[in-house]
Amino acid sequence: MKPHKFFSSFDGPSIPAQPILAGKRILVTGGTGSMGKVLVRRLLSGELGTPDKVIVLSRDEAKQHDMRMSYLHRKVSTDELIYRNFLNSLEFRLGDVRRFPDVCSAMQNVDVVINAAALKQVPNCEYFPEQAIETNCSGPINIVRAIREHQLPVDTVVGISTDKACKPVNVMGLTKAIHERILTSANILSPKTRFICTRYGNVLASRGSVIPLFHDQIRQGGPVTLTVPEMTRFLMSIDQAVDCVFAALQYAEPGETFVPSAPSTTVMNVAKALIGDREIPIKVTGIRPGEKMHELMISEEECHHTVRRGNFFAIRAMLPELQPRTDAKPAGLTKEFSSEDTVIGLEETVELLRRHNLLPGQSEAEDGIELFEAAASKRAA
Repeated sequence: MKPHKFFSSFDGPSIPAQPILAGKRILVTGGTGSMGKVLVRRLLSGELGTPDKVIVLSRDEAKQHDMRMSYLHRKVSTDELIYRNFLNSLEFRLGDVRRFPDVCSAMQNVDVVINAAALKQVPNCEYFPEQAIETNCSGPINIVRAIREHQLPVDTVVGISTDKACKPVNVMGLTKAIHERILTSANILSPKTRFICTRYGNVLASRGSVIPLFHDQIRQGGPVTLTVPEMTRFLMSIDQAVDCVFAALQYAEPGETFVPSAPSTTVMNVAKALIGDREIPIKVTGIRPGEKMHELMISEEECHHTVRRGNFFAIRAMLPELQPRTDAKPAGLTKEFSSEDTVIGLEETVELLRRHNLLPGQSEAEDGIELFEAAASKRAA
């Protein structure tokens, strides 16, 4: 199988970014989320070349308005700003990835699709599994179907997945695992488009994560509640998550899933790091339904067809049609990649949170989400 035209050999992280997105039209589904907003900012910054257009497809009118205002550096506006929507390099579309007509409309004349739309809160997916299936499975099916049925000249589709898709034990992970397979298999029937995925762990201070919860509990005087002290989770910043997407765009071959080499820590270390010297109690509540003690990024079964690409692992597709005809590269892993294996200590956890302005008192922002998004915005600028 010939490498994709975006692909070049990647021997290490020192290779500079390529301007592969210069003049391209990029669709980001779910682009108003925590990760989506930073992704859009960095796309517009021209790291991979200045795109002709970035289109955000989402169904949240309020989040689109807030994002538009941030992009225009405005605090208040009147409706006339919205009327120039289709003349701007950042375009907003109201629509739902679960609706095939919305997807078809948004994908017209698009070169790259980044599917960041997802239902990702584990309890919600457990209570409403049919909704998780609609967004996390029917969404990517609609993208693949639009390309196939309408012969859309889309060059690349990137699916944003999660470590919970690896040996899943909850509905969220199950649906994201299917999401990965939908895009992988699409390479066979739509070979003119490259379908790839990224998979990574918990994003620091993203909406619904534990850090904003701990911030709020600390402000209230405690207790800080955690499930099991020894539970471990991969930790990475939103910028590192975007780095993974950008690396996949540049170097992933059809059907591959890119995974960052990320550190992990215990939930107890996160709690202690945020509490610091404060006299705040910690309450252990026990493991919740659908949770793992340790997360996997790459399973034992996957490690045998995983290769190293600089700071990333590339999980190759299992389908024989997508495997390289010759492979002299050694396996990237000899065992599964578990959060139990890369645990950093308390001091390193404190430093990691400090580096990303997530320790209480580092900013006047109201919560960890605002702290992190403000820091990401500053770096992107």
